[in-house]
Order: sequence, then C-alpha cells, then structure tokens
Amino acid sequence: MTKSATFSIIGPDVTLKGNIEAGADLHIDGSVEGDVTCAALIQGASGNIEGSITADSARLAGEVSGSVKAAQLVILKSARLHGDVEYETLTIEQGASVEGRFVPMQTEQHSDQSHNADKQAHLILAK
Repeated sequence: MTKSATFSIIGPDVTLKGNIEAGADLHIDGSVEGDVTCAALIQGASGNIEGSITADSARLAGEVSGSVKAAQLVILKSARLHGDVEYETLTIEQGASVEGRFVPMQTEQHSDQSHNADKQAHLILAK
C-alpha cells in the first residue's frame, strides 16, 4: 500500500460496511461497520465504529463496539467504548465510558519481563 494521501476523512453523513486499511491518518465522523487499521485515528463525537481498531495512535470521542489496539490512546469524555483495550500509553478523560479489559502492550524487548514493575505501560487519568 502506498502513502498517496496524508489524511482521509469519513464525514458524518457516510456509512461504510467493510474493513478499512489506511496507510495515512484517518478521521472518522461517520459510521463504520468493520475493522479499522491506520497510522493515526481521530474519531469525532458523532463517529460510530463497530469493529476492531488497530493504530499507532488513536483519539476516540464517539462510540466503539470492538477491541482497540493503539500504542498511544486517548479516550475523550464523550467516548463510549465496549471492548478490550491494548495500549502503551493511555489517557482517559473523566466522564468517558469504557466497558472492557485494559491490557498494556508487550513490546518484543519486554515480553519476557512482563512482571517487572518498571516495564509496565503508563496510565494517565485526565480531569
């Protein structure tokens, strides 16, 4: 897949059924029924994703029904997440709704030392 665009937008009036793979950054304000894989994901408050999310970074403000795997994850206060979360760094704004398990990502270098306290991912609770 080539990186021809740096940013793609799915507007609030768009509903997509099927998986999305983007080499670039993706902004979703509409509805997606399928898995989303991209470099960076920004979900607007009107966004609705029914499927798993895999991204280097994700900023979620809408509704997600599915698992989320992102190295840098921000869950805003308007977000409603129903699924398990895998992350390296995590920020959750007060008021966000999350139903699922939180699991720190294991890097290849650290996978054998997962019980060491200094190898744990950082959890930041925002006010």
